[in-house]
Amino acid sequence: MTQAATSTFDAKHFLKLTPKLPGVYQMYDQQDKILYVGKAKSLRQRLASYFSSQPLAPKTNALVKKIARVETTITNSETEALLLEQNLIKALKPPYNILLRDDKSYPFIYLSNDPFPRLSLHRGRRKAPGEYFGPFPSAYSVKESLNWLQKIFQVRQCENSFFSNRSRPCLQYQIKRCKAPCVELVSQEEYAKDVTQSRLFLQGKSQQLMYDLIEEMEQAASQLEFEQAAILRDRVNHLRQIQEQQAIVASGQGDHDCIAFIEQQGVICFVVLMIRGGRLLGQRTFFHDIALELTHEEQLQEFLAQFYISNAKQRDFPTEIITCQAIPEPDIFITALQQSCGQRITLKHNVRAERLSWLQLAEKNAKQQLAGRLANKQHMQQRFQQLQTLLQLTFLPERIECFDISHTQGEATVASCVVFGQEGAIKKDYRRYNIQNITPGDDYAAMQQALQRRFARTAEEGCIPDVLLIDGGKGQLSIAQQVLADYSLSTITLIGVAKGPSRKPGLETLLITNSLHTMYKQVDPTPDHGGFLLIQQVRDEAHRFAIAGHRNKRSKARQQSILEHVPGIGHKRRQALLKYFGGIQGINSATVTELQKVKGISKSLAQQIYDTLHHE
Repeated sequence: MTQAATSTFDAKHFLKLTPKLPGVYQMYDQQDKILYVGKAKSLRQRLASYFSSQPLAPKTNALVKKIARVETTITNSETEALLLEQNLIKALKPPYNILLRDDKSYPFIYLSNDPFPRLSLHRGRRKAPGEYFGPFPSAYSVKESLNWLQKIFQVRQCENSFFSNRSRPCLQYQIKRCKAPCVELVSQEEYAKDVTQSRLFLQGKSQQLMYDLIEEMEQAASQLEFEQAAILRDRVNHLRQIQEQQAIVASGQGDHDCIAFIEQQGVICFVVLMIRGGRLLGQRTFFHDIALELTHEEQLQEFLAQFYISNAKQRDFPTEIITCQAIPEPDIFITALQQSCGQRITLKHNVRAERLSWLQLAEKNAKQQLAGRLANKQHMQQRFQQLQTLLQLTFLPERIECFDISHTQGEATVASCVVFGQEGAIKKDYRRYNIQNITPGDDYAAMQQALQRRFARTAEEGCIPDVLLIDGGKGQLSIAQQVLADYSLSTITLIGVAKGPSRKPGLETLLITNSLHTMYKQVDPTPDHGGFLLIQQVRDEAHRFAIAGHRNKRSKARQQSILEHVPGIGHKRRQALLKYFGGIQGINSATVTELQKVKGISKSLAQQIYDTLHHE
């Protein structure tokens, strides 16, 4: 997400649009020169610390005074944010960052190829014969990993000079952190087995030992050996972190561009992630008005042609382009592209493993970038002016409220009220109403109850909307008219968003009235009209907010694990998930890739679990 450069940086508005997700932020000055690159566990909280009322350190204060815009990139985890931060610092060389000269900031775990191999931390060039695992985000994480590997596998970590001059076992043998190969207290075959298990864990390819440890942990707990069970639990958790795959630093080499897009409210957003040498170096974001006569495939094809072929002389071409979907006549595009750049390039859309994680990250960023764009203050003010024109109002609306109803066959009915102003969504004014004492499935009665509860508190709420949207046709609209008439609210413009004759999204009919008129003015706006797109945006947000409230209420009412709502998750798989992650909190914090590591959990099932746990 990017805050456009202005003479005065609007930090308050920018922070409203910034997500509470891990990621990286880049700060720029008025000349659009990079100032600083930073990482955050929560982008909103971290960036808010720069613009709070608390006094800042002199150097930080000097930085903040120069900020004209801030650009953010979402990542899947804090670790990925740290690695991307280092990549951007090395590429952009911001003046307010500490600049490192080479790759020594990335530590590795080194496994030597001696007859009795050793594990150790390694920095710098990787010239010594053996295997290197990493990079890791910090030396601390390597040392912690080596510590646990030493406890579990007892592979030596001493220097060769120390190893070669032993006549008796050292302290590491006494505390059971080494099997003393230096004095031949372990056979080479047994030691080689320990080395193999260590290697498999570091490669993220072994699951059997993980389940053996889980089984051992359960056995210790059943024998009331809780201290030993806790130690084993910590070992399992740490070994799971060791083998966690990183999307920001890939195991393979090569140059890739990963392209995803999303369209909403008449705007389409393309995000290009640039991976060079296996590392994500950054992204580029592009916004375009949708050409309604083009399909999504054609939109993507047109973007690729403009991005690569039209700017071939300035473009740094990758060896592979990964897209979120196929394009028409891909062979023609590739032939033209290779003629333009003079090198071989492949085009793929159906990808797996690391490439899929890149694509998912690009889609996540495209979604966030577009949300920020649609909520942009200038953009919203323009849409409000277009709404005034569409509705032929004599005033410019300042506040819009929209109501929607959500339930499942009458169960756990919830009504939502969302509020938009000229600066975007006013989330502090959002409301949900738990609907009670009505016939299950009676949407009219549910709407009436929600509106009565809202407008009965008009004095307490302190304001009323200029425009009230109702997601429904004449029936719901007449209910709203009746409620507004009961509370003598005649100045509110009522709009019913009814499905059109084709019942297709984007082709709805607007029914416009107020509490004083029984007749409706019907408007069939063009799908690309800015005022109509604003109505759709508000209506969709009310729908999302209602569904989220309904799901939460249904979950509480049933008093069941949320995992029971996932199709395909039975008792055994729930137990496997809980054992592997140590509880529901661990499952909540797991990525889709981590969920797939559990026995019996496929990729599609892992995605279903993740979506169920993280619905808004």
